[in-house]
Amino acid sequence: MTDKHKIELEYLLKTSPKVFENMVSTPSGLAEWFADDVNIKEDIYTFYWDGSEEQAKLLSRKAGHHMKWKWLREEEEEANDTFFEIQYEVDPMTKTLVLHITDFAEEDDVEEVTMLWESSIQELKRVLGA
Repeated sequence: MTDKHKIELEYLLKTSPKVFENMVSTPSGLAEWFADDVNIKEDIYTFYWDGSEEQAKLLSRKAGHHMKWKWLREEEEEANDTFFEIQYEVDPMTKTLVLHITDFAEEDDVEEVTMLWESSIQELKRVLGA
């Protein structure tokens, strides 16, 4: 098992929690900014990108707060401490939605994974008009 490095990112979005919740919890919402297509069967999310697919198991979800997944390929590799999580909250002062992303990557892939998140969040902002 290779050691993974934790990646933590934070973004500010001008959108309502209800709209954002739809963007991270439904297949159609996720397909607008995160993947080309998404299917959900029970707690298994299948994400499609450019002809390839990856599956992730939903580990936890709290409406209005977070969603946390584990890639199934990593579960098979026994990378038990890795996951990717989207946490969000509304800043009471500015009413801005604060988005926290946590992910893990091998040392050589940290920059690439960070850039993928940056690109995805830019697409999310475009879709939201935020």
